Amino acid sequence: MTTTATPPVVDGVEWVRPRPGPRALRNDLILALVLAAGTTASVLLYRITGWGEGAPWWASVIWVVAMTLPLAARRRWPELVALVASVVFVVGAVAEVGEALFSNICLFVAIYSVGAWGRSRRWATIVRGIIVVAMFAWLFWGLIYFSAVQDHLPDFSREGVLSPYLAYGLINVLTNLLYFGGAWYFGDNAYRSARSRAELEQRTAELASERERTRAQAVAIERLRIARELHDVVAHHVSVIGVQAGAARRVLAKDPDAAATALSSIEASARDAVDELHGLLGTLRGDSDTAASTLLDDALGLPGGSDVEAATTSTSTRGIERIDELVAECAANGLPTTLAVVGEAVRVSAVVDLSAYRIVQEALTNVRKHAGAAATAEVRVRWADESVEVEVTNTGVVRHAQADSAMDAGGRGLGQLGMQERVAAAGGRLELGPRARGGYLVRAQFPLRRVEEVPA
Repeated sequence: MTTTATPPVVDGVEWVRPRPGPRALRNDLILALVLAAGTTASVLLYRITGWGEGAPWWASVIWVVAMTLPLAARRRWPELVALVASVVFVVGAVAEVGEALFSNICLFVAIYSVGAWGRSRRWATIVRGIIVVAMFAWLFWGLIYFSAVQDHLPDFSREGVLSPYLAYGLINVLTNLLYFGGAWYFGDNAYRSARSRAELEQRTAELASERERTRAQAVAIERLRIARELHDVVAHHVSVIGVQAGAARRVLAKDPDAAATALSSIEASARDAVDELHGLLGTLRGDSDTAASTLLDDALGLPGGSDVEAATTSTSTRGIERIDELVAECAANGLPTTLAVVGEAVRVSAVVDLSAYRIVQEALTNVRKHAGAAATAEVRVRWADESVEVEVTNTGVVRHAQADSAMDAGGRGLGQLGMQERVAAAGGRLELGPRARGGYLVRAQFPLRRVEEVPA
């Protein structure tokens, strides 16, 4: 016979099969009535053949009711129903008030129900074990007892390799082994199937809940990214436009050529701003689920192909290699700026590439806005074996921590907050604050995870 598998334990509690619903109880009642009708017809046929001639009819009626109708509660109280069915089965055979066809079906269903619906696996095993041991004890007692009653058994006077009586006993033992083993096995199998379905439904519910949480996180991260991009684009280009517009206004009457140059710079900055805003709008109109998943992986620092995807789907062409354009633009707009590159440049992930560019852009914008007219700026890009570092320093006056004028609820500049978020998303480190010898320092260091090393 099979053994009961160890039930799963969830939060220290063993899984218990839920009680049947109204529909299942209704089906059990119908099954019990059908078996009662079949058992009644079988008892009538048995009595016609002469079985149980001395037993009263009312005893057979009581036996049929006791054998079949308790099955209506087989899923609610399976152990009790199985014990009652076993006792009634034995009484019917000994008192010769029953039959041997439908009663075997009823007993099989009762033992099966213990394995399939027993709420305690220990009690299910104990109850079935008691029934099986008792039934085999009764079987062996009958074989031993009736071996001495020659008129009760068939003619076993024939001789052969195997004793006819031994063959008769083996047939009964094998039949009962298959009978009780089948009821035991199929009951346990039904229980395991129900448990697997419950676990699958639980996992499905957990995955659905996790998917909703992940979607909400991805939406929040996407909103932060869009806010950072809008801030960086608007703050930088509008700052340049404001500076050049002021210069053009002052020299418009005295130096038309210089005014035209300033207006050309305004036009170029406006075009760049429009191009970047178009790219940002393209992201919003694109595959939002894919973008959100990529951004979530990047923000949480998950390994995988997120950086590769970002490199191929990014709408921005800004990167470390275009920092020299920022420096040249600042110099052309009246802020003396120099660039120094240390080490050999390598191709990095799109997150690091764009974040480094935006941090330099935001730092130079803050220099123009807050450091004063006499300020100068220096930009350094340092490539090392394990990291890349961008640094912006200036010699101007420190005003309000060099933050841009837009502030959050905590008093921090939104530009600096965006820098911190970008560096955190890339797993880097940010340092910013006034320098001891004057001016302001912005330094961001990013771990160097090269695109070629990203796993497929």
